[in-house]
Amino acid sequence: MPSSVKLGETLEGVVDRLVSKGRFGSRSEVLREGVRLVQERESWLEMVERKVEEGRAQVAAGQAIDLDEAFDQLAARYVAK
Repeated sequence: MPSSVKLGETLEGVVDRLVSKGRFGSRSEVLREGVRLVQERESWLEMVERKVEEGRAQVAAGQAIDLDEAFDQLAARYVAK
């Protein structure tokens, strides 16, 4: 699907500089890379949200340990190495 985007003066300058420096072959390549990075970040944020929800569910089910116990366990692992 063809798109027409208005980036504004500042972002247009960034795109133009990237192409003129040879980092990208075209303006479209710059925009595709930008969208790919946004997609990557969104996927990462979705994973983080899932992990937070898993943690909340574990706490609600009584499967959590208190902070002092967690630090003690980490300290024991560190000393063992």
